[in-house]
Amino acid sequence: MSDLFTSAADDRRRMVAPLPERLRPDDLDLVVGQEALVGPGRPLRRAIEEDRIGSMILFGPPGTGKTTIARIVALRTDASFEELSAVDAGKADVRAVTERARDRLAMDGRRTILFLDEIHRFTKAQQDALLPLAESGLIILIGATTESPHVGVIASLLSRCTLYELKSLAPDDLARMVDRGAAALDVTIDDSARDAIARSAGGDGRAALALLEAAAAARADAAATITVELVEQVGRIPIRYDREGDLHYDAISAFIKSLRGSDPDAALWWMHTMLEGGEDPRYVSRRLIVFASEDVGNADPRALPLAVATAQAIQEIGMPEGRIPLAQCVTYLALAPKSNAAYTAGDAARAAVREHGTKLPPDHLRDGSHSGAKALGRGVGYRYPHAEGGFVADQQHLPDELAHLRFYEPTTMGFEARLSAILNELRNQRESSSIPTQE
Repeated sequence: MSDLFTSAADDRRRMVAPLPERLRPDDLDLVVGQEALVGPGRPLRRAIEEDRIGSMILFGPPGTGKTTIARIVALRTDASFEELSAVDAGKADVRAVTERARDRLAMDGRRTILFLDEIHRFTKAQQDALLPLAESGLIILIGATTESPHVGVIASLLSRCTLYELKSLAPDDLARMVDRGAAALDVTIDDSARDAIARSAGGDGRAALALLEAAAAARADAAATITVELVEQVGRIPIRYDREGDLHYDAISAFIKSLRGSDPDAALWWMHTMLEGGEDPRYVSRRLIVFASEDVGNADPRALPLAVATAQAIQEIGMPEGRIPLAQCVTYLALAPKSNAAYTAGDAARAAVREHGTKLPPDHLRDGSHSGAKALGRGVGYRYPHAEGGFVADQQHLPDELAHLRFYEPTTMGFEARLSAILNELRNQRESSSIPTQE
């Protein structure tokens, strides 16, 4: 009797559920945009159809079908299906699932599948508790996460699971979902409105259907067609961004690489992806300071002061006006000549110090200001550059055994080309000079 009531409750819940839930596919042929995983003949599809599922982790952006695939597994296998969310579940919930799984296996030999949504939110200790269960075969674990499993899931658990990555849905896939949603709602939607939803959904099928449902509910006339104007009135889809998740690292990586690639348009896009998603603008400005020194360097010495001034401007004016100096700095840095010669020279010098250890400076460079220093030869023979016309070509500044080392090799980009010419001339003079460095 309880099963009948449960079934009836589930049917009624599905009828009043939001559109994305009502349209959740119950067949692999209806899953949109993940043909590489569940298309005909693909390994995951065969495993589901042949009822030989092993522990796995499904990972990818929101609204791409992770929960849908897990629930299709529940429908298409003979195993009992248990579902938990790591957001609110704990060890006690896992123990309860374990006890039920053990009872089923003992009574009728039936396996148990545990679907654990947001698995990356489990602590290391909680994930450790899953290890013996997955390893013994008492449960088949299906984890789902929007984060990289290599970051959020412990290595020992990863080694016991097959990883399947789900991709963001393409606009064409989202347009098909919107058409299916419109048919379910019994509404008409013009092509431009459908395409606008598909483009703005950010690859998230759930978000696209939610926006469609909101637009349908907002019509003044129940028979009216859904238009672009109506879609814009009900609001935009929230920007998917997690300041501590994968997209945070992916977006800042794309931002820096766009700057390095001298593409101001892409750099502005990724910057505003971060800002609209709630990223701290001070974080962005700090990254610009690093970039100005690391990637522009001496090719344009004005880049670093501009980046520092931008960070100061953010502190003074805050947001949203802070986006203006940020855009100025981003476009300047993107178009500036690039050189990482100073950055790589610094790293090379650090590596050399670690390799060779501490060395004493040549005597003529050592401190000669204290009593008795001259008698020890400290500072004797030092040639004062300003008294020598600004440069002393024949004076050695490295210890004798390291005098051959070269760290800084300027490029021919921008201002650094001038530095390159100066450095080459000085090195040539020093190497050709036979004047001793000490008297």
